[in-house]
Amino acid sequence: MTDALPPIVIPEQLKPSDGRFGCGPSKIRPEAVAALAEAGADYLGTSHRQPTVRGMVGRLREGVASLFTLPHGWEVVVGNGGSTVFWDAATFGLIETRSQHLVFGEFSSKFATAAERSPHLETPSVLEAPAGSAPEAVADPEIDLYALTHNETSTGVAPPVRRLTEDATGGLVAVDATSAAGGIHWDPLDVDVYYFSPQKCLASDGSMYIAACSPAAIERIESLTRSERWIPASLDLGVALDNSRKDQTYNTPALATVFLAVHQIEWLLDNGGMPFATGRTTESSTIIYSWAEATEWTTPFVSDPALRSPVVATVDLDHSIDATLVSKILRANGIVDTEAYRKLGRNQLRMGLFPAVEPADVASLTRCIEHVVERLGD
Repeated sequence: MTDALPPIVIPEQLKPSDGRFGCGPSKIRPEAVAALAEAGADYLGTSHRQPTVRGMVGRLREGVASLFTLPHGWEVVVGNGGSTVFWDAATFGLIETRSQHLVFGEFSSKFATAAERSPHLETPSVLEAPAGSAPEAVADPEIDLYALTHNETSTGVAPPVRRLTEDATGGLVAVDATSAAGGIHWDPLDVDVYYFSPQKCLASDGSMYIAACSPAAIERIESLTRSERWIPASLDLGVALDNSRKDQTYNTPALATVFLAVHQIEWLLDNGGMPFATGRTTESSTIIYSWAEATEWTTPFVSDPALRSPVVATVDLDHSIDATLVSKILRANGIVDTEAYRKLGRNQLRMGLFPAVEPADVASLTRCIEHVVERLGD
């Protein structure tokens, strides 16, 4: 048996218009779902080798290139399996010998683990920092790939992405941008591979990866594909690149995922592109962090304002308040996915502030949290 929740009812006038604040899968805009339903009869359940689906994959690749203003020579590679699969693919198709990984949370550690366990690679350099902070890359002439994370989803830390130059010649910069892409600004001059899955800022589902690749990264992929290194076909970035150039994937993609990602990207572009997207995430995160700093019983988990994520906010509650209970009561009232990341073990709330989330709803969320906490203290 489970303990019954306190009978706390949040008044309707306090509630957000949409109660989804998950950090992935994220809120999908109702307009996108309606568009998918309307197009479903002609799109869903059709061959991914035919023009209907290939045209949608092409729109996805073109949309990514436009949204990020990719320079000439860059290519957008798509494949199935999400960022988790991309980490494995990168150990075959991006790292020549040795990589460096910045680890400061659950997700940034996973690529490092994949590289450590790859028998054909040398032991990687792993630079760690406690959760809530971030390490800095260190130039090393023996490193041929620097693995960065633009936004650590588990902690709400978003360090700046910068290319190393001194003693880093030949080292590609690969950035895990799963929860950042489409919500935080980045400069292609500082990056060679900017990869992500679309279930965060792109307001879609998971199951695929998207990688914006510089000419240097394309050259690395093609070189390793031609080498004697054994690469499983499903993890071969050369195979993914070849298929992407044909606006398709190696094996059948999740058609709904592709459609929803395209709808979100084109919505962002129609409204002004990345300035519009970052404007929304900045507004939402400013609401949350200002509230957390002004409220007596809340504190932003990330102490350095320069590292606070605009797309994933983590807020510690005073230990006299049970954050897990607060999240459960919010969920019972239709406001979902505010729980802390399970492995972090903090008495905190974690909220997705992706572009699809209305800033006004973020403000409503803070009032709902206050309502719950006040009644818990009665």
